[in-house]
Amino acid sequence: MIFMSKAFANPDALVSTEWLAAHMTDKNIRIVESNEDPLLYSSGHISGAVNIDWVADLNDPLRRDYLNSAEFAALMKRNGISNDTTVVFYGDKNNWWACYAFWVFQLFGHAHAKILDGGRKKWVDEKRELTRDIPTHAVGNYQAAERNDHEIRAFRDEVLAHVKANGVLVDVRSGPEYTGERMHMPDYPNEGALRGGHIPGAKSIPWAQAVKEDGTFKGLDELETLYGGKGVHDNGPVIAYCRIGERSSHTWFVLKYLMGFKNVKNYDGSWTEWGNSVGLPIEK
Repeated sequence: MIFMSKAFANPDALVSTEWLAAHMTDKNIRIVESNEDPLLYSSGHISGAVNIDWVADLNDPLRRDYLNSAEFAALMKRNGISNDTTVVFYGDKNNWWACYAFWVFQLFGHAHAKILDGGRKKWVDEKRELTRDIPTHAVGNYQAAERNDHEIRAFRDEVLAHVKANGVLVDVRSGPEYTGERMHMPDYPNEGALRGGHIPGAKSIPWAQAVKEDGTFKGLDELETLYGGKGVHDNGPVIAYCRIGERSSHTWFVLKYLMGFKNVKNYDGSWTEWGNSVGLPIEK
């Protein structure tokens, strides 16, 4: 479903709960649930949805990095995903991990990808059916491109150069994390950062401000007011970051797909790297 009323730059990047309910059994559709809570999928999920775990499935088991192209192809095949399959992502917490999985898929160029607007919250709030049945899908036929680590992914040295050039950075963490009052999300354990604060010059725009109470994304006018009001415009490179890149992937999706920014990257090293690195500049 195209959301003409929201006038997004790429409205086809979203589907509604109504659209998914009507197309969930289409042969060329694969629904993917990705959550922060690893037990949520087993408690009930959208019929036909496969579970892709952000740690076990998307990350390298040893290094802090993502799976390679051969591993990505294997992941796709065993989940019944082929190169021409349209993947619809949804998950908890306003789709933050769904957007993270979407972003990783884009590292390998899987363009047939969409986000369920409102995610798991809206589906459940509308009292739509969930199941505990684990689906079985025919093995997919997938040829994976080499992982592209340059177009949408930022690394530490690139971020440092961006800071020195007075480039635009968006810190999507909570206010207390930005100010250095906390070094982790409220109600979550510290993930290892030794210093608190933010990258110099970063704009504080917490990620969840981009969504409404029902979990759906705000309209384009509201988003332009939110980001433009903090000086974030599509007139140069923009880098978003959080603690490990999951919340900032949500903001990356908003800026790139909904607002149409031409050059926006996700710094997945984020604060767990920056706050631990010797000699990097920090502001409070």
